[in-house]
Amino acid sequence: MTGGTPKGHTRTTTFIDCIEDKTSLVDWKTRNVIIGITKRPDLAEKARGVDPEDPAGKKELNKLVEQAEDAAGANDKSRRGTYLHDLTEYVDRGDPLPGDISGADLNDMAAYMAETAVLTVIAVEQFVVVPELSVGGTFDRLSYYEGPGPDGRPIKGNFITDTKTGSIEYGKLKMASQLAVYSRGKLYDHTKFPAPAKDDKKAFAAWKKTEFTAEQAAQAYSDLPPVNQDWGIIVHLPAGTGECKLYWANLKIGWRLAQLALTIRQERSTKGALVPFVTQVTADGVAFDSASV
Repeated sequence: MTGGTPKGHTRTTTFIDCIEDKTSLVDWKTRNVIIGITKRPDLAEKARGVDPEDPAGKKELNKLVEQAEDAAGANDKSRRGTYLHDLTEYVDRGDPLPGDISGADLNDMAAYMAETAVLTVIAVEQFVVVPELSVGGTFDRLSYYEGPGPDGRPIKGNFITDTKTGSIEYGKLKMASQLAVYSRGKLYDHTKFPAPAKDDKKAFAAWKKTEFTAEQAAQAYSDLPPVNQDWGIIVHLPAGTGECKLYWANLKIGWRLAQLALTIRQERSTKGALVPFVTQVTADGVAFDSASV
């Protein structure tokens, strides 16, 4: 926290996304587009005549793709997962569950309560930043656990805990990296230096140029309680199954991948990866037809 002008941070999940193999995700999205169009033939009609090379046409086609995915039910699991996350907050805060909760959701919460009984919630939904990576994000829980560790030996302390309501067959490395980043974060209070609305472009531009001293900047940061940076905990709560299971996440692997993600993102600005073919040679040396790209 050295002070200076405000600096934009990348969302943790976006930052580490580059380490994941997206083949299965792309295939799944493609299938959903096809299914969606069979359910909404009007979307295909709207796509006719749209120029895919025109910037405005690309935006229009992107919107139609989103509508097709939604028609296929691709977002249903996401919405249900968000709802289950909300219900787990009721549980962990000790509040009564909503009166209109379904039987399936009640079964999921019963499984969640039984499986997480070994955890004591210390903090819920806390926003943290990791300045060395220029990332920020909100972890689900900070939980205290004492008992057998991943190697069967006794372990105790505070652990970053994250709930997943979908499949965990894919994205294991991304999960470990996500929790590793959170475990090294600092709590950040954005209300100390509130930014104006982005639609007020002049005010937002002026705010971005505001200089803050190191002492001022330090007011927005505070340390997490001591937290284990070697291991985190994944709570797998697949929606509608009435089942819940805990997994250890190896944060040593996760942190190594986070640092790799930083290298990859930095190297994206590297120039000179492609060099024009030499087409002319003069007495003074080599002449290139155009600049390197």
